Amino acid sequence: MKIHTFRLKPGQDLFVSIEAFAAHHTIEAGCVLSSVGSLTHATLRLANRGYYNEYEGHFEIVSMTGTVSIHGSHLHVAISDGDGMTIGGHLVSGCKIYTTAEIVVAEFEDVVYKREMFENDSGYEELVVYKK
Repeated sequence: MKIHTFRLKPGQDLFVSIEAFAAHHTIEAGCVLSSVGSLTHATLRLANRGYYNEYEGHFEIVSMTGTVSIHGSHLHVAISDGDGMTIGGHLVSGCKIYTTAEIVVAEFEDVVYKREMFENDSGYEELVVYKK
């Protein structure tokens, strides 16, 4: 296992930047170990919804988890506002960094994560793990 730590700066897109980091380092299988930071805009897909919700304001990233791969990542994030109200969902592009985001990713070098469609399944591309 290899550990990567990186920091995002104001204005960067959280999801797009994680995908770019994975591409730059050719991460074929990984997971988010830790993440903290803040957002000025959030775009999330909430549970069982076919559309995205947009949120404006100042938010703390209180949690982020999921799989990371050059073959497709699947990440969820929880954010809280100035009153501590928390919301979470599927991370998509559109979440803009406010002050910073510090992200730690574990890379697993003996497997490859891919996403594939399965007949009569969820309707989404699902995780498939291949040995290297």
